[in-house]
Amino acid sequence: MPVITVLPHPEYCPAGARLEAASGTSVCEALLENDIAIEHACEMSCACTTCHVVVRQGFDSLGEMDEVEEDLLDRAWGLEPQSRLSCQAILAQQDVTVEIPKYSINHAKEKR
Repeated sequence: MPVITVLPHPEYCPAGARLEAASGTSVCEALLENDIAIEHACEMSCACTTCHVVVRQGFDSLGEMDEVEEDLLDRAWGLEPQSRLSCQAILAQQDVTVEIPKYSINHAKEKR
């Protein structure tokens, strides 16, 4: 099973994390299943950018990005060439390292 390394984020994962997830799982699903409550305002339907992550290692191993994701990413805060929507980034066999950006386009979040 691939390992996802999550770099420290002051709100979602202060100490960082290493977690295993099955191939075919989205990065967002894996984070949520491991109690890392990344925002996902559209409930993982590829309709917003709140689950934006930057893939620091393993970018090319993730499932291919489609046009809808590419278009949405243009609206993400802190966009980088290695950016993905975590709900659309599907794990293959390789390990990945992700960074959750400090901000999202969501100005008001619901309490969980």
